[in-house]
Amino acid sequence: MGFATHLGPWLLGTVKNTTGSTAGTIRNMGATTVSQAANVVFGTLTGTAFVLPAGAQITSMQFITSTVFSAATTAKLTIGATDITAATTVTSVAPYALAVASTSGATALALNVGTTDAVVSYTLAGTSLSTGAGTFIITYVVRDSSGNANPPANQQ
Repeated sequence: MGFATHLGPWLLGTVKNTTGSTAGTIRNMGATTVSQAANVVFGTLTGTAFVLPAGAQITSMQFITSTVFSAATTAKLTIGATDITAATTVTSVAPYALAVASTSGATALALNVGTTDAVVSYTLAGTSLSTGAGTFIITYVVRDSSGNANPPANQQ
């Protein structure tokens, strides 16, 4: 199987334009959801995990531990100088949901990463780590750089 690259956002649905007021006549197009994954190991405690397209809306983030870390470790994601997740303690091989940090800056970035592509970096923090590996996964809605998930009326 090969890979295909598509520039988005992609809209899916069966009714492109509203022509009435009942189901089947009301626009039901929605933007596609995609994800990216970044594998990390104990020897690289910080780095770039992803680059999200301008306007993206983050819907979920997680860290899945595949090899237990030799000491309790925290994992978090950051855009620019804003931690978009709180530091989550990782203690075993398991999936860990990374919640949006409870700050207005993090909430705003989750709703729209901005008008330019956003570099998402990660931080793992643990004492004297000698083992450990995992995967950060981020899921988001692809939208245009202004954050619109639907084209303006003049582009329909």
